Amino acid sequence: MSRSDYPPGYDEAHGPMYAPQGGNYPAAPAYGFPAYGGPPPGQPVAPYPTGSNAPLFSGQPGNYPQGNYPQGNYPPGSYPPGPQGAGYPSQPPMPPIMPITMPSDVMSSDDEHEFAARGADWDDVSIRHAFIRKVYMILASQLLFTTAIVAVFTFVEPVRYFVQRNQAIYWASYGVYFVTHLVLVCCKGPRRKFPWNLILLFIFTLALSYMTGSISSFYDTKAVFLALAITAVVCIAVTVFCFQTKVDFTKCRGFFCVLGIVVFVTGIISVIVLSFKYIYWLHMLYAAIGAIAFTLFLAYHTQLLIGNRKYSISPEEYVFGALSLYVDIVQIFLFLLQIIGSSK
Repeated sequence: MSRSDYPPGYDEAHGPMYAPQGGNYPAAPAYGFPAYGGPPPGQPVAPYPTGSNAPLFSGQPGNYPQGNYPQGNYPPGSYPPGPQGAGYPSQPPMPPIMPITMPSDVMSSDDEHEFAARGADWDDVSIRHAFIRKVYMILASQLLFTTAIVAVFTFVEPVRYFVQRNQAIYWASYGVYFVTHLVLVCCKGPRRKFPWNLILLFIFTLALSYMTGSISSFYDTKAVFLALAITAVVCIAVTVFCFQTKVDFTKCRGFFCVLGIVVFVTGIISVIVLSFKYIYWLHMLYAAIGAIAFTLFLAYHTQLLIGNRKYSISPEEYVFGALSLYVDIVQIFLFLLQIIGSSK
């Protein structure tokens, strides 16, 4: 059988699959040929869009608008909007700094000249239990509210990015926290008069909760959960220890006064230095000192609440008792969060 008897091959019927180099051959069609929805033969290929309507992952350069992409779809070489983007601070703000104050008008002593005046109250077990129960109910409400705020600021991304961009609100809440704290601690009338004492306490809790949520929004979710878990374990352990031990921390008023001054001065120095240059070891040293100090303050304030010690809080000072424990717990959480979050 001769060669001509065979059917023609592909190259003879359609031409070679790949054009040889040189010659007057047409250029290869652009990406988007008819099989993939491109223009029909003979019509020019439209230029690929380079504006804000350019499709994602196109491989073509384009002017992609900042922060205008759905979850998880970002153009090559770019990153999702977050704390490192424009308008976001790179470091979380420092926790609120406030000197530890213990006004004398909230405390009573077991000295002989005061025992007769207050012995009847504390000898009545029902009054003492009612006072402790009221303080811990208020404290539980404060902690639940703060936990809800932290959860929203951590998990809801629009809220998280909003509080990170708007640091002015953080400092405004710090001012509210500072003023209400001084009023509740230093002014006996508003602290004991219902309902102004609860209104001031709610404003104080709202301000400190916003600051706590703002700081938590800068940290990884795992770090926030771990700090919450460790804080809960520490608080439960300290409370059980204070209810069971015979060690009287209330006798060490001078030591806790000095410790409060040390924490306050260290906090001011750390904020000033870290605002100019971030020093990791200084930040961690301050966080460690703060966590240990407020754990000791939690034990001190818990024993003042329990009574039957050298010093104790008057049963009328349930607002002050809840406030002091609440500040201790929140500060322990914030300092632990700084330590845990730095290692992530």
